[in-house]
Amino acid sequence: MAVSETIAAVATPPGIGGVGIVRISGPLAPTIAEGLVGRVPEPRLATLAGFRARDGEVIDQGIALFFPAPRSFTGEDVLELQGHGGSVVLDLLLQRALELGARPARPGEFSERAFLNGKLDLAQAEAIADLIESTTETAARLAGRTLQGELSHRVEGLLEGIIRLRTYVEAAIDFPDEEVDFIADSQVEADLRDLIRDVKDLLAGVHRGCLVREGIDLVIAGPPNAGKSSLLNALAGVDAAIVTDIPGTTRDLLRQQIQLDGMPLHIIDTAGLRPSQDPIEEEGVRRAREQIEHADHVLWVFDGQSDPDHSDFNTGMLPPQVPVTYVRNKIDLTGTPAGLAYGSSGLEVAVSALTGAGMDALRDHLKTICGFPASTGGVFMARRRHLDALDQTLVYLDSALDLLGQAPAAELVAEDLRQAQQALGKITGEFAVDDLLDRIFSGFCIGK
Repeated sequence: MAVSETIAAVATPPGIGGVGIVRISGPLAPTIAEGLVGRVPEPRLATLAGFRARDGEVIDQGIALFFPAPRSFTGEDVLELQGHGGSVVLDLLLQRALELGARPARPGEFSERAFLNGKLDLAQAEAIADLIESTTETAARLAGRTLQGELSHRVEGLLEGIIRLRTYVEAAIDFPDEEVDFIADSQVEADLRDLIRDVKDLLAGVHRGCLVREGIDLVIAGPPNAGKSSLLNALAGVDAAIVTDIPGTTRDLLRQQIQLDGMPLHIIDTAGLRPSQDPIEEEGVRRAREQIEHADHVLWVFDGQSDPDHSDFNTGMLPPQVPVTYVRNKIDLTGTPAGLAYGSSGLEVAVSALTGAGMDALRDHLKTICGFPASTGGVFMARRRHLDALDQTLVYLDSALDLLGQAPAAELVAEDLRQAQQALGKITGEFAVDDLLDRIFSGFCIGK
């Protein structure tokens, strides 16, 4: 990548701290070092120096680090100034770097240059942002695994397999006189089936990693006074919702985020679903139905004392495409055993939100329905676009497999394999367009 511009940014978050870092990358980094530090520091050697303004006055004293190209994060000449972490001091250092020829970096531009210079691929670059934004130990570990290239190595192995098949099939097209009948070659079919199996295996790990990163939207719904708000409080471990014996206490949506062994759950407590002439409650019911429509999963809570037929009170309220778990609440008043059981309408979890009975079983059930793994082996921090790319890859590989059993269709098989290769290559950036790169790196913090 040929870059003429030098960029600079504060690489530490705003506020006051013991240390603050200004990062500079580009061909003017040595010149800026001479202007700020008085000399170019020895490569990769921490150098104590005074950072000077234009008139020679010392702005701050700290550590200067110089990383000459190509052995740097971005692959360019990089200068890092580690001074004291005050916003005024860092701003003065940044302004001095700009005076000496740098320009302000865009969000994610350092990582973007690292990608464009081949220092890391697109999946690794995204993992940097995920590592910074991690809110749990599990998320941080998975992001670190992706940053180290584990996901990329799996993708590269699959790409090599697709390329080998493409080479064989296209040879049959280009050299028909060699009598290469790839359709009759059982090894081609076996290799293609192996590729499909391996893509599905990777897809499962990526899907679980996507859950760790994004979590799921879990809607608590049901009739009034069933204990929905009490269940929210029990899951969250705090009194997030007002609980009374008056039906219809919850009128609006109440959102709470919790962690289940490192997996985020976005819980939404909703108004009790019933016909009402009260315009406020009616609006609450409308909003509840809207949330149910878009939920990843619904916990339908009912009062275990009434033991209704589920079909009587949820007909038309639960969209058929939304997975549901029935929660039989208030078992402290009925003596029903806590835990999972299969009733006439499917799986039920019997709990007492008041005493906590059955809540551990409910939490374990939530982890199961979310596909959360008992171990993180083979799981990578991933994004929705990775899932889409793997889904597209499978579509093309399945199509190629179907074509093998048909009349001569070498060109069609070759095209499916080419499309599969392109879809898979989007994960690491082997096939990436500018608008995709802009969309990805613009979400990074400035200075990274």
